[in-house]
This record gives sequence, structure tokens and C-alpha cells, in this order.
Amino acid sequence: MAHKLSHYDKAGRAKMVDVSTKAASKREAAASAFVVLEPAVLRALPENPKGDPLEVARLAGIMAAKRTSDLIPMCHPLPLSHVDVTMRLCENGVAISSKVITTAVTGVEMEALVAASVAALTVYDMCKVLDKGIEIREIVLEHKSGGKSGNYTRVRKKS
Repeated sequence: MAHKLSHYDKAGRAKMVDVSTKAASKREAAASAFVVLEPAVLRALPENPKGDPLEVARLAGIMAAKRTSDLIPMCHPLPLSHVDVTMRLCENGVAISSKVITTAVTGVEMEALVAASVAALTVYDMCKVLDKGIEIREIVLEHKSGGKSGNYTRVRKKS
């Protein structure tokens, strides 16, 4: 890999990348996360006194994507065209997926990752009273398209 880290100047100081000469284009990114929940926690989800944990987490993920540049120091604020966060109950937890689209001069990978991460953290927050040992795993970029670096699709590694 011949790429160099772009968020540093010649003196090694952190910097925001200058994207002023880049052309706006459609850019998409998708990310995922997994929250491991014990069977008792999964069974209790419908009765959560704080509300529907999965709906609250979905909304938190959408809101977080829109605030990514406030959270990650070198991220550019971007006009987001679409943010979607989905939650799927599985036998051992919650699978979270996010998709973010923009027409801008830089990509939305961080927005997709932040959406999935904050949605996962919100599931934890909504369920922690039942189990402090909830685990958040596998926060990953699944796909990105657009921009100078082109397309990327995650290849699942065999375990």
C-alpha cells in the first residue's frame, strides 16, 4: 500500500485535508455493528420502560451521522442526502446496518461508521440495566462508492 496518511502536515501536526479543489459527486457508504445480548435481554426488549430500544437506537444512529464532524476532529461537515439505519434481531443480539449518501466533495465513510457505532451504544444504554456485560462487536465499513479512491467492498475473512 503506497498511500500516506493524509491528515498530517510535513511537520507531523494533525490537519484537515483541503478538499476545495475536488469535484462534488455522489458518494455512498455502508457500515455495520453487532451488539451481543443474552437471551434474557432479548426477551425483555418489548417491555423496556425507556421505550423501544431498537427504534431509539435507530434514531440515535441517524442523528449521529449528521453530527459526525462535531465528533471526529478532521471530518468535514457534509450535506447528507440520505441516512438509513436498520436494526435486525438475531438469536444472540442485534445486527445494525447504516447507509449514508451525499453529493459532496468528500466521502461519507465516517458518517456511516458513526451511525452504526452510536446505534450500538444506544442499544447498550437502553439495555444496560439488565446486563452490564453487553458487548459491541465488529464495527466495520461494509462498502463505499464514489470519489478518487473508487469503490470498496469488505471481504469477509474466514475464521
